[in-house]
Amino acid sequence: MDENFDEQNKLPELKLDAKQAQGFLSFFKTLPNDPRAVRFFDRRDYYTAHGENATFIAKTYYRTTTALRQLGSGSNGLSSVSVNKNMFETITRDLLLERTDHTLELYEGSGSNWRLMKSASPGNLSSFEDVLFANNEMQDTPVVVALLPNFRENGCTVGFSYVDLTKRILGLVEFLDDSHFTNVESALVALGCKECLLPLESGKSSECRTLSDALTRCGVMVTERKKTEFKARDLVQDLGRLVKGSIEPVRDLVSGFEFAPAALGALLSYAELLADEGNYGNYSICRYNLGSFMRLDSAAMRALNVLESKTDANKNFSLFGLMNRTCTAGMGKRLLHMWLKQPLLDISEINSRLDLVQAFVEDTELRQDLRQHLRRISDIERLMRNIQRTRAGLQHIVKLYQSSIRVPHIKSALEKYDGQFSSLIKERYLDPFELLTDDDHLNKFIALVETSVDLDQLENGEYMISPSYDDALATLKSEQESLERQIHNLHKQTAFDLDLPVDKALKLDKGTQFGHVFRITKKEEPKVRKKLSTQFIVLETRKDGVKFTNTKLKKLGDQYQKVLEEYKNCQKELVNRVVQTTATFSEVFEHLAGFLSELDVLLSFADLASSCPTPYTRPRITPPDVGDIVLEGSRHPCVEAQDWVNFIPNDCRLVRGKSWFLIITGPNMGGKSTFIRQVGVNILMAQVGCFVPCEKASISVRDCIFARVGAGDCQLRGVSTFMQEMLETASILKGATENSLVIIDELGRGTSTYDGFGLAWAICEHIVEVIKAPTLFATHFHELTALAHENGNYELQKKQIVGVTNYHVSAHIDSSSRKLTMLYKVEPGSCDQSFGIHVAEFANFPESVVALAREKAAELEDFSPTSIISTDAGQEQEGSKRKRGYDADDISRGAAKAHKFLKEFAELPLETMDLKQALQQVTKLKDDLQKDVNNSEWLQQFF
Repeated sequence: MDENFDEQNKLPELKLDAKQAQGFLSFFKTLPNDPRAVRFFDRRDYYTAHGENATFIAKTYYRTTTALRQLGSGSNGLSSVSVNKNMFETITRDLLLERTDHTLELYEGSGSNWRLMKSASPGNLSSFEDVLFANNEMQDTPVVVALLPNFRENGCTVGFSYVDLTKRILGLVEFLDDSHFTNVESALVALGCKECLLPLESGKSSECRTLSDALTRCGVMVTERKKTEFKARDLVQDLGRLVKGSIEPVRDLVSGFEFAPAALGALLSYAELLADEGNYGNYSICRYNLGSFMRLDSAAMRALNVLESKTDANKNFSLFGLMNRTCTAGMGKRLLHMWLKQPLLDISEINSRLDLVQAFVEDTELRQDLRQHLRRISDIERLMRNIQRTRAGLQHIVKLYQSSIRVPHIKSALEKYDGQFSSLIKERYLDPFELLTDDDHLNKFIALVETSVDLDQLENGEYMISPSYDDALATLKSEQESLERQIHNLHKQTAFDLDLPVDKALKLDKGTQFGHVFRITKKEEPKVRKKLSTQFIVLETRKDGVKFTNTKLKKLGDQYQKVLEEYKNCQKELVNRVVQTTATFSEVFEHLAGFLSELDVLLSFADLASSCPTPYTRPRITPPDVGDIVLEGSRHPCVEAQDWVNFIPNDCRLVRGKSWFLIITGPNMGGKSTFIRQVGVNILMAQVGCFVPCEKASISVRDCIFARVGAGDCQLRGVSTFMQEMLETASILKGATENSLVIIDELGRGTSTYDGFGLAWAICEHIVEVIKAPTLFATHFHELTALAHENGNYELQKKQIVGVTNYHVSAHIDSSSRKLTMLYKVEPGSCDQSFGIHVAEFANFPESVVALAREKAAELEDFSPTSIISTDAGQEQEGSKRKRGYDADDISRGAAKAHKFLKEFAELPLETMDLKQALQQVTKLKDDLQKDVNNSEWLQQFF
């Protein structure tokens, strides 16, 4: 096994004579400098890369610079690396599908004559699809976006356009965005964008940097193009060629925008859509609607683990990996990918999906029957794309045919269903299938294939045009059959001569190396060795036997090969004709692919819902402005799917006016993060149209999920953990509405305790009073729980904050052994103590360190500012030291003096004062306050 692997990945030898090397070096110097381009040169048996590309490949993929070779000598020398076919495919897949920060170019030629044959970027994979997806299904449809930002005083108007090259869709829209580009980010996430075109900016403004940050967060590669490419001139005329149907709707759509048409113009130029006539009349264009799906930004996608990541230990770590039980080759996966990025807002559409899932959950036989048929469906979308681009052969046609003949079976399986949703199934699938399979559509295509393709030859793995389709082919076919008979007779005669049983001992093989040959096992060889050496020509001796031939067999084999070649040449023209005819069915197959992939995903949802150890339940969906979010016995679908987990379900009740804002406290490792994320995941699953892992669920539709749960890997971009936390929180405060869902985990930990607590308190108040979105706020600041007590203190009495409720994750400490046990139950009320030191004990900290920690914590509790928040200043908490107490009148006097100082400081006209004046004024105010300190013990603690 290891030897085989080493053989596959062995470094090919770079073989160039001095003249070839000199010619190549002179060509290489003429190439433009593009730091993002990885350039490969096809040397027929292997590929090479040179210069900085060679160093990058050696370090990244070979993980050693010893793979580098020097081409040329001295100052003209060029670092080079050679790559075999397997490694080339690996690198191509990694660069275009995983890293998405490079473009790829492939050159062909020799000496100093080389030309660019293929180029691709993460958003435009078309020229490398045969390499990328030869052995892999296409999981996601890459989309290229072009943005034309126009900065104004009241924000930024964004001209936004995109092209989906797989589905052949063009889209454009224009919208006003905030300084964090939240709309741009959610659109990029929803479309699954891999690459974005931006106009080349002469001066890098701060706004452009913010936009660039938003693109980086989404893992999008930025491609800068000249501003002159962003033009709308001749756009309607160009679209007239690409878009099917009348030009008038296209003209009306384009004229409704100011900046988006220029962005679309840049896209058409970049993707070179007009250069390929196969695109003409095959594209559709639409206005992209930002408000048609739930908005998700990159932070929410990461927090909820929606899509798979390279670091996932198993497929169930992500929602996509867990839910992907699709059967069709690639189509279902891509649709599921899209649905998870575009949860629905329309209640009737959500309920339609849920109705269908319920039908499949309740009827196990129907579900299994349909999944069995869908397993035999090929990737119709990709097959049609190859056919339209005339890169297809008979193999593609046959795969379409084999998929088409499954449709009547799928239809008859659906017709057997007679449950409560039979009218919906009829309307959604049976009627369209009826229309698609009539004699003008699929049946016509099936008849075409059955008359033109020799389906009997498929068993031999050969794709041939049927001889009856053409007279010349028929003649060649009869010649071929005649030769096959003669070869068969010779096989029998030779067996008789050698006194060996036909097929059992003497076999007839047909291969690419020798053509028709006889083969016997090594065991039989000694019996006929003498005759072999005198009457036959031995070709090779291997473990599986001895291959040999004679002049008669060789002559017949050569004739057979010649006829076969003539047959193939004759059928080439006929194949092209069949492919062109098949291309006219593109709209039929487009619709068919849509219905089959949708059916596939819904069956996948039903399979997941019914096959889990604890079955999922159907959620009740209510409009965004009414109803609550109540999840009874809810679980996290990805966590419960891990082998080592025995999941403990919890209830979540987000009730308007009562518990619309939940503050969750409790120890680390206690399950706070899992609980708040599982609420987000359950809501997302429900709005995608899937059953949810709950005993009972009622969900008020959310237009957006905002999540702030732990800093990402932003340190590499020079953004501190705290800054990243603040940026994500700022986008929540600016983008959330009362119909959103907000999930915040451990806010304010990246700075000092008092700063962090102050920020957390202010953010909570703002969400409760201004945004009014249902929120789950997990925190270690136990003082925040005072928000839920309306009469907690002077500040809260004034504001009358409502709708805030405390919850905590429970843990048990054995009083004798001091051992901590996590119970993973979320219960009403706040947590009465911190468990940090107990968790440190869990991690086997040295006893001396734990003892010192307890001592220091006890000391600090003496100076804790909780007395300010506590309802009773003199109250002593059970199990802790007595807090330092202050007389209520003393606090009142001190607070009044402090308030006066702050008011006078706030009124200072600092912007009109120079530094010296400002310092004098502040010193005077401070001195005045210090005189009052002697009258208040409470004030003294601050000096």
